[in-house]
Amino acid sequence: MHIPDGFLSTPVWVAFDLAAVPVVGILARRAQRDMEERSIPLMGVMGAFIFAAQMINFPVGPGTSGHLVGGTLLAITLGPSAAAIVMTAILAIQALVFQDGGILALGANVFNMAIAGVLAGYLPYRLLRNSAGIFIGGVLSVLVSAGFALAQLSVSGIPFPPRVLAITLSFFAVGAILEGAITLAAIRAVERLNPAWIRGAKEPAGRALIVVGMAAVILAVAGILIASTHPDGIEILARAHSPAWLHAPLADYEAHGIATPWLRKSIAGLAGLILIYAACLAAGRWIRQRNA
Repeated sequence: MHIPDGFLSTPVWVAFDLAAVPVVGILARRAQRDMEERSIPLMGVMGAFIFAAQMINFPVGPGTSGHLVGGTLLAITLGPSAAAIVMTAILAIQALVFQDGGILALGANVFNMAIAGVLAGYLPYRLLRNSAGIFIGGVLSVLVSAGFALAQLSVSGIPFPPRVLAITLSFFAVGAILEGAITLAAIRAVERLNPAWIRGAKEPAGRALIVVGMAAVILAVAGILIASTHPDGIEILARAHSPAWLHAPLADYEAHGIATPWLRKSIAGLAGLILIYAACLAAGRWIRQRNA
């Protein structure tokens, strides 16, 4: 789902970089209205959990995998505006530290997943307020994000023969259905831990935060042992086209210089959790201070 550098034409990535900044600014101002000091830890923990979940790829077709995007899960627990800010922080750190998604293409990825995907995923839940709304929201968030990504690539001149496009869309459809199912299961689990999060009250509830934080650590450290090693569709293209000058510190989610593959990935995952948690806390405090 993350578009790397080297794919989007200059007019496309420049346009989305320029568009993403003011839109994220508007969403930050909207988040100020509901932001409370006690809700900030929830932003950090949920951001870390989504980051860890995105590391776990699951098969969606022969030789292809997908992963949870998490926009709907964030929108329901945090509200859509705060969710967009958290997802933006995740995408920025993924691009800068893990070489997952392009730096020049960051605006497009933010628009696709943090803005369009989050809002599309929240709307069905907002309208229905039931399990069907949660599931549809998860499905729609992936389909909308994928649709924008494919449109941007197509406008940039990336060829999609009809057969390739049909296969790609089918893989995204499978991933979208899995996203809906995982989102529904996760929301029901969060609701059992702390129903107030789903009702819109953002009390930190220490026990619930600890459980979600521990789940994020387990995913980052142990989940990679069962994750699919197959790349997603866009990642397959990325390996052939990514610019040689890009090399992030923890590229491919590995701490380089360590002999054991599992340890390389788990250390990188834990480092990512810390960075995401800190970035989301900083964003939440910045928003809160502007509202004070």
